Amino acid sequence: MKRRNFLQMSLIGLSGISGLKSLDGLAKDKFGEIGYKPLPKRILGRTGEKISILGLGGVVLMNEGQERVNEIVREAVEHGINYFDVAPTYDNAEELLGSALKPFREKVFLACKTEKRDRRGAEEELNQSLEKLQTDYFDLYQLHALTEIADVNRALRWDGAMRAILKAKDGGKVKYIGFSAHSSEAALRAMERFDFDTILFPVNYVCYFKADFGPEVIKKAKEKKMGILAIKAMARQPWPNEELQKYWPKNWYQPILNPEETNLALCFALSQPITSAIPPGDVRLFRRALDIAHSFTPLNDREERRLRLLASNLEPLFKLRS
Repeated sequence: MKRRNFLQMSLIGLSGISGLKSLDGLAKDKFGEIGYKPLPKRILGRTGEKISILGLGGVVLMNEGQERVNEIVREAVEHGINYFDVAPTYDNAEELLGSALKPFREKVFLACKTEKRDRRGAEEELNQSLEKLQTDYFDLYQLHALTEIADVNRALRWDGAMRAILKAKDGGKVKYIGFSAHSSEAALRAMERFDFDTILFPVNYVCYFKADFGPEVIKKAKEKKMGILAIKAMARQPWPNEELQKYWPKNWYQPILNPEETNLALCFALSQPITSAIPPGDVRLFRRALDIAHSFTPLNDREERRLRLLASNLEPLFKLRS
């Protein structure tokens, strides 16, 4: 779907596409059969792994029926998505994804996380996640939601969560080690303290242009040749009205719904030196992201100016601390 076509779609149209398969990216094979062109893949930093420029996050799946989850996962694989990200904090998403991924496990890059900061807690949670996801190993295991520098220090101390993760890696249960953060300060400290393979971090045009939140972290991760995974690319700002949130129960922030802005925002993230972006936790927005990713082209100067103007009137989700 081209960007000009997004301008013709209404907000009402977005709210009604929850049962619609993405149509962009369709192609015929040599036998004339219709299928999806696979999404492009990029190298995940120094790991050398090739993953799709769009991933599927577990929040999309949580609290859905198993048959519906199976359908969403199968659809993602058909589009060429091979990056799946989940966490114990996503309610029952691990159990649902584990069952749905069984036919595809060896073909995908599976990432999981822990919010535990102590060795024993992290070890127990990692093993529970392996069992729920019906797998023997994680391609990527991450310290989840590093928010304060104290989080980093606790996780990396001698009896911290990292000790359990390194033990799991030695035992073949983990291939690569990463972290996620919503704090620039915590992210920078984590990269100073440990040689992580990946970072999962907000790459959001409002935060980037309005609050200068993101450029320093991306620069540091790129210098260290880490794989950079993006979240919050399609986030707009905090909810201006709590009443509106009931229509998007899985989103703690206001997602971008305007078609033009959605397209530009995701393309902004994909134009940065990232490997992959995870759309918000709603299947309607996930499918919108699929359409955009299939026809992605880097932003041009005019489009960047448009985003800077839009950002000037919005409240960033995240800011640098003074």
